[in-house]
Amino acid sequence: MRIISTERSQVLAARVAEKLGAPLVETKFTRFPDGELYLKCRELDDETLIVSSIVDNDMFMQTLLAIDAADQSKNTLVVPYLGYSRQDKRFSPGEPISARAVARALSAGIERVYVVNIHDPGVLGHFGVPAKNVTIAPAVGGYVGDLRLKNPLVLAPDEGAIGFASDVAAVGGWDCDHLEKTRLSGEEVRIAPKTIDAAGRDVVIVDDIISTGGTLATAACMLREQGAASIHAACVHGVLTSGAYTRLRAAGVSSVVSSDTYENASSFISAASAIVTAIREDAHR
Repeated sequence: MRIISTERSQVLAARVAEKLGAPLVETKFTRFPDGELYLKCRELDDETLIVSSIVDNDMFMQTLLAIDAADQSKNTLVVPYLGYSRQDKRFSPGEPISARAVARALSAGIERVYVVNIHDPGVLGHFGVPAKNVTIAPAVGGYVGDLRLKNPLVLAPDEGAIGFASDVAAVGGWDCDHLEKTRLSGEEVRIAPKTIDAAGRDVVIVDDIISTGGTLATAACMLREQGAASIHAACVHGVLTSGAYTRLRAAGVSSVVSSDTYENASSFISAASAIVTAIREDAHR
C-alpha cells in the first residue's frame, strides 16, 4: 500500500503513513494559466490510500484527480473533512443536496471511504461504496486531560452535540452538560449550562466544527459573567473562518484547538490513530 495526499492534508497523510508503515507517494501539484488543476503521482502501487480533506473546491478537484491517477489500484479514500456535508437536505425548492452530489462523485473509482466526525452520519448513505464515520472523541478527551484543568466541565454548544461531548467527557470521567439558550425578554437572551453551574469551573466547550465561532464567543462571554474560572474550546474541524480564532480569544477563550482533519495553526490533535485503527479493523474482517 502507498499513501497519496492532496495539498491540504499533507501532515495528516504523513502521520497515517507512519502509523501504517506505508510509504508516501511523491505528488506534483500544478495550476495551469487558465486555472485548471494538474497532479502527477510517482511510484503508484496496486493498493492506494488517498487522504484528502475537502476544505475547498480545489481540494475536491484534486481528490477526483488523485483517484483517477490511481485507477489501476485498489483505492481506499479517507476524507477527514467532507466539505458540503452540511447541505444534506433541500432547505428550499430548487436547491441541490450538495452532500449527495459530492459523495456520488467521490465514489467513482474507490472501494471504501472513511470520514471523521461528519456533521450528519446520514450523509454516508449517499456514497456508492461502504463508508464509515470515525470518531476522534477519545483524542479530543486526551487533549483536554493534557490541559491539567482542575474540576473541568465539558460543554456541548447545544443539545444536538451532547453525544460527542459525552464521549469526550468519558475519557476523564468529567462532568458534561450542554448549553441552553433562554430568552429573557424580546431582546435579551441568556446562554448557560442546562443543569450544571459553571461558576468556579474550568469549562471546555467541544463540538465537531468551529466555523465563524460567533455563537461560541457569545456563550464564552456569558460563561465568564457566570463565574467560570477559565474557558477553552476544542473541536474536530477547525474551519475558523471570518476571524473566528481572534473572535474567540477576544471573548475570553483561553485556548482554541482543533485536529489535523482541517490543517491549520490550531491543529494540536491528530486523527491519524483513529483512522488507522478503523482501517485495520476493516482489513481483518
